[in-house]
Amino acid sequence: MARVVVGGTFECLHDGHRELLKKAFELAESGDVDIGLTSDKMANERDREVVDYSVRKSRLLEYLDEIAGNNTNYAIVELNDPYGKTLGEDYDYIVVSPETYPVALKINRIRAAKKMSCFKIVKVNFVLAEDDERISSTRIIRGEMDIHGHMSL
Repeated sequence: MARVVVGGTFECLHDGHRELLKKAFELAESGDVDIGLTSDKMANERDREVVDYSVRKSRLLEYLDEIAGNNTNYAIVELNDPYGKTLGEDYDYIVVSPETYPVALKINRIRAAKKMSCFKIVKVNFVLAEDDERISSTRIIRGEMDIHGHMSL
């Protein structure tokens, strides 16, 4: 049993997000998973408007019901900064994508400077679409593909 943390905006809950979440639950082995979900304020600092937090949370909960199993405890925590609870709580693992890997490195540097234990970083590769480019919410919103990376005609 392990404590695992993973975070994201999870706007379209595409196959890349699903792989991150599956890995987090796999590593937890019936332990605890904290899922940081980007707040509306933080998410909308981008160059486009992102789907409302309550909608993203609802979709996330629906998917978590499918994968969590009966023995894994999980919590969704609103993220108002890139670190969430990682600078104050101990976890065994932090699950990240190549895009968020630098944030995990920074978290461990901050923790080390505070004489706190570092997390084991587990990087999950991007899931590729049919065009061999990564699946992303931006590309899905643009109508280039669906959440599984199937290209639009």
